[in-house]
Amino acid sequence: MEDVWDLVVVGAGPAGSAAALGALRLRPGLRVLLLDKAGFPRDKACGDGIAAHGRDELARLGVPGLIDDYRPAPRLTVVSPGGLRVSATAARPNHVVPRRVFDARLVEAARAAGAEVRVHRVRALSGAGPVAEVDGIRARAVVAADGANSAARRLIGLPASPERHTAIAVRGYASVPDEDDVQLIAMQRAGWPAYAWSFPIGDGTANVGFGMLLPRLHATGLPGRQVLHGRLAELLPDRPARDLRAHHLPLSTGRPAPGAGRVLLAGDAASLINPLTGEGIYYALLSGRLAGEAAAAAPGDPLPVYRDALRRELGRHLRTTDLLARLAQSPGFIDAAIATAARRKEVFDLLVEVGLGPGTVPVPLACAVALRWLRGFMR
Repeated sequence: MEDVWDLVVVGAGPAGSAAALGALRLRPGLRVLLLDKAGFPRDKACGDGIAAHGRDELARLGVPGLIDDYRPAPRLTVVSPGGLRVSATAARPNHVVPRRVFDARLVEAARAAGAEVRVHRVRALSGAGPVAEVDGIRARAVVAADGANSAARRLIGLPASPERHTAIAVRGYASVPDEDDVQLIAMQRAGWPAYAWSFPIGDGTANVGFGMLLPRLHATGLPGRQVLHGRLAELLPDRPARDLRAHHLPLSTGRPAPGAGRVLLAGDAASLINPLTGEGIYYALLSGRLAGEAAAAAPGDPLPVYRDALRRELGRHLRTTDLLARLAQSPGFIDAAIATAARRKEVFDLLVEVGLGPGTVPVPLACAVALRWLRGFMR
């Protein structure tokens, strides 16, 4: 079976490159093929945020210094739907790295580790049988990491993300003072859940954008560009955006099975986007690594190993965000949570953990926020 690859990865973004690196770190010398329809470097519409847990994953993948030349953003300001503002220094700073840079570095790291990288658009995929096939290329396992509009997910018979579990965002860049090091999230009650962001890169520019649920956008009856661009300008009037691009975000509340047969879904292709914040890079790096490790450790049947690893790493967290996403349909609940975080730094840090990492919410805290919410509702 010399013509069979140990692993073929479809999509060379963070999830795909992490899968290649994860497999090769576990079993150096594996034959790993990394496919992407585009060459690198290439732009990708995204908030560009790399949270502390994402950096932890980079260390686990053997590339701990990948973004050390980018200045950290230590402070975070959040404005609730009701206008309450809370600002604090994060327990661990985040970074903002343009995807044109970040993704290209990950691809090169995967290549240096031994993966072969090809520009190739996948048109046929089968994960059944003793080997998988990707456009005639045979593999013991396939990781599908080809993004929000995953062709691989469709080809193995899994449905696309339902509209009610899909968000849409527009992203651009704006000029900011060189010293700006505050990540800003400004929520909007109109069309809630909806918010704008400004994430400074450290070079006098910031990644800026606005996102909302796709059904809420359609409910306006207005052209998407008019709504998205208009609300971004309304919420961040001092930061006119350029290079605006829209993208879909398949939220984890609508996540499918993690794969089928010998095909494992990772990152956006698995609908691993935090429904509270839209964060996806940490999930992509984690799920990609776990998928690659499963493919290397259990080439005969990788899916059960991958499913168990995802459950172990993210199970409680995803159940937490599923519940909070339902509660967060009420802007008053978010107002109550932000009000609690404004008074208690440990609550602020916990909310960051839930929104950007694998955090969960202790029952006493959930009850305290719920009581505050109910008091406000009764008033």
